[in-house]
Amino acid sequence: MSDVTDHEGGQTLWHGRFAGGPADALMEYTVSLPFDRQLWRQDIAGSRAHVRGLGRAGLFSTDDVTAVLAALDTVEAEFAAGTFIVVDGDEDIHTAVERRVTEIAGDAGARLHTARSRNDQVATDLRLWTKDALREVIDGVMNLQDVLVRRADEHPDARLPGYTHLQRAQPVLLSHHLLAHVWSFGRDIDRLWDCMDRLDVSPLGAGALAGTSLPIDPAATAADLGFAGVFQNSLDAVSDRDFVAEALFCLTVIGLHLARIGEEWVLWTSEEFGFVVLDDAYATGSSMLPQKKNADIAELARGKSGRLIGNLTGLLATLKGLPLAYNRDLQEDKEPLFDSVRQVTLALAAVAGMIDTARFNIDTMARAADMEVTAATDLAEHLVRHGVPFRTAHATVGELVRRHLDGEGTLAEIATETLGDSVAELFADGAQVENRTSPGAAGPLAAGAQRAAVEALLASQRARFIQSSP
Repeated sequence: MSDVTDHEGGQTLWHGRFAGGPADALMEYTVSLPFDRQLWRQDIAGSRAHVRGLGRAGLFSTDDVTAVLAALDTVEAEFAAGTFIVVDGDEDIHTAVERRVTEIAGDAGARLHTARSRNDQVATDLRLWTKDALREVIDGVMNLQDVLVRRADEHPDARLPGYTHLQRAQPVLLSHHLLAHVWSFGRDIDRLWDCMDRLDVSPLGAGALAGTSLPIDPAATAADLGFAGVFQNSLDAVSDRDFVAEALFCLTVIGLHLARIGEEWVLWTSEEFGFVVLDDAYATGSSMLPQKKNADIAELARGKSGRLIGNLTGLLATLKGLPLAYNRDLQEDKEPLFDSVRQVTLALAAVAGMIDTARFNIDTMARAADMEVTAATDLAEHLVRHGVPFRTAHATVGELVRRHLDGEGTLAEIATETLGDSVAELFADGAQVENRTSPGAAGPLAAGAQRAAVEALLASQRARFIQSSP
């Protein structure tokens, strides 16, 4: 979005330097309006602030300010109603808005670009858009957290196996498992706020790369647009896309967390696991196999993480080694950002709905959780409490497990014969999860403290969201 536009009889923004108009091939390759038109709200907001700034600087008469602001109101209404007409030469959203404002306001509209380049204009628009978009993502993450907490509260005593290496390891409360995701999403929200703090800087007034000789006040337009700060270096202002890369990273990590849930739910809804039954509204069927009920949301949450990674790495490759200041390569910042925001926003809503409406097979989970070999750690810790070094206890219990697997009997039988009747209680249904008593552990004794901490986390997140509302 350096300075280019209009052909077939119209004038480009840079027509004075060139003897002829741009080739069709150039226009078709460089046009960005099909995707950057979604910046129309931000472009109009930025133009309003710029016009008011020109008025304060004495560069616009009061009549010109009034005329251009009225024209911008008209353009806004046309976009909102879906009646804005794109014409040949509308290369990008900035050109389209300025062209239409000039049609409405005449000479006053033709002065709109005074002391402004599309370089600082697009950087401003994209920062405004990203602030709005990441707030929407935060809202979606908090909604999913609420669903996870609600489902955890519905089944406070339910237990299922916890896994390492996808092998049954130790039982955990279902609530503990669901709340684990709440904590990881909490870190995602923190990252998004950090990203928003850094991007909350206005580039408007940096011009093409070096500012302007005209008496503008970038700090005033920054405040007008609701930015927390203003640029300090014009070269940096128009070339910086760190905020896009950082936003894509934050979105990608959210996608990875959603992918982890997706993988779990693909497994949990399978016949082999049978832990969860999906609601019909959040599952699909097969075009050939009448019996099928597929966890497509979970699979797509898992699969689309690759798309998010691609958007991030693609932009990083684009940014690598670009010289200061603006280069047309930076046009490639928008599509990956727009796509990642959309994919994550859709995924958050779909996964939340899937989890909110699913039915947990509590009995199936409990039977899997009470598998006797997962009491092995409890047996070792029983020996530790009686003074046996842990490595010795580990080896002793490992031998008992081997004897069980060799067919000598159940682990409970072998353990009680070898270690005494006092270990029999370790094999009672639910005993293993009850024994997880350390702070932050997966058993009921620690559950109350964690639930209170989760409530504090959610309240803090919601308060910050409300306080930051524009």
